[in-house]
Amino acid sequence: MSRAYAPYSGFPVGAAALAADGRTVTGCNVENAAYGVALCAECGLISDLVAGGGGRLTAFTCCGRDGERLMPCGRCRQLLWEHGGPDLLVDTPSGIRPMSEVLPDAFGAEDLARLGRPAGGDHQEEEAN
Repeated sequence: MSRAYAPYSGFPVGAAALAADGRTVTGCNVENAAYGVALCAECGLISDLVAGGGGRLTAFTCCGRDGERLMPCGRCRQLLWEHGGPDLLVDTPSGIRPMSEVLPDAFGAEDLARLGRPAGGDHQEEEAN
């Protein structure tokens, strides 16, 4: 979080997660004068995961300047679901909860497969190698 770029809101955010292979991945928010293109800390975290070879997230936390636990926004919950699934453990202000509780009835690759659309997932990791 010390590297967050938050000159407009003054609200730095940091995120960290554990990947299934034991790696720790991190991210911080990056604001922009064009507010709509700002990146949440979770976006940086997912980029770190993918740039480091991909894999699945198993545990996640996000906090503000004073260490207070923060809930991911809806967009970021969807990103976390894609890379951690329903069993990803999320450190929330009310305690550790599985992603299935943080984002109930989530939309994912299996929904695309059910609709006969390409589902991404495993082939994305193969293309990165």
